Formats: sequence, structure tokens, C-alpha cells
Amino acid sequence: MSDPELEKILNEKARRMTLEASSKHAPTVALTSSDFDRYVNDGRPVFVDFWAVWCGPCKTMEPVVDRLSAKYAGKVLFGKLNVDEQPGIATRYEVQSIPTFMIFKKGQPVDAAIGAVGELALDRLIQRSLNGAGPYR
Repeated sequence: MSDPELEKILNEKARRMTLEASSKHAPTVALTSSDFDRYVNDGRPVFVDFWAVWCGPCKTMEPVVDRLSAKYAGKVLFGKLNVDEQPGIATRYEVQSIPTFMIFKKGQPVDAAIGAVGELALDRLIQRSLNGAGPYR
């Protein structure tokens, strides 16, 4: 391929398709600075997992997030944001520790949990957002 921009677009699309195909129940979107605002302004709650490849607790939480993604398919959009690849978004939301899990509604963060908090804590976080939780800041 001789067009670097086209190659970049095709590689990103392939990466997203692979990520979506690996999810058995509901796709988890790989969020980037170019699409983050569009996704969090979606009409439904958006669960964002701020993570990094080198983060052990992030890897520990991955199956938990996958189970919750399946449980709330169609009700909550699940996204992952790699803080090493997208530092501007992490800085914008003052993410200083990972994993950080944040719920967005109408473009605004409404709740968050930091660390390997476990499935029940994240489930409660999601339930609060579905039951009308307001901004947490």
C-alpha cells in the first residue's frame, strides 16, 4: 500500500473488528481521542475502562469487565481506553491510577471506581448509572 493515511485507517478498522469479534456477547469499543467524545455522548450510559498493557490489575479485571459487558449488552456501551496511547483523554478526566472505571452519561462522568475493585462493586456502579445517578464531581 502506498497511501500511509489509508493504511492507518485500515489497520485501525482491523484492530477494532478483532476486538469486537473477540467478545462473545457484546463488543467492547477501543476508544481513541478521535472518537471518545462521540461515544460518550451516545444516548446510553458508557462504561470506560482506563487501562494499560503493562498493568497487572487491569489484566485481572479484564474478565470481570467482559462478564459485565455481556450482562448489560444493549443497555450500556463498554469501552476501553489505553492511557499510554491516549494520554490526553486520561488527563482530561484526571485519571491518575489504573485501572479506573468511569461511567459517562450525556458526555459527563457520573461515577467512577479506581483499582481492582471486583465485580460486585462495578455492577453497583453500573446499576447506579442506570437508576439515574448524577455527576459525581
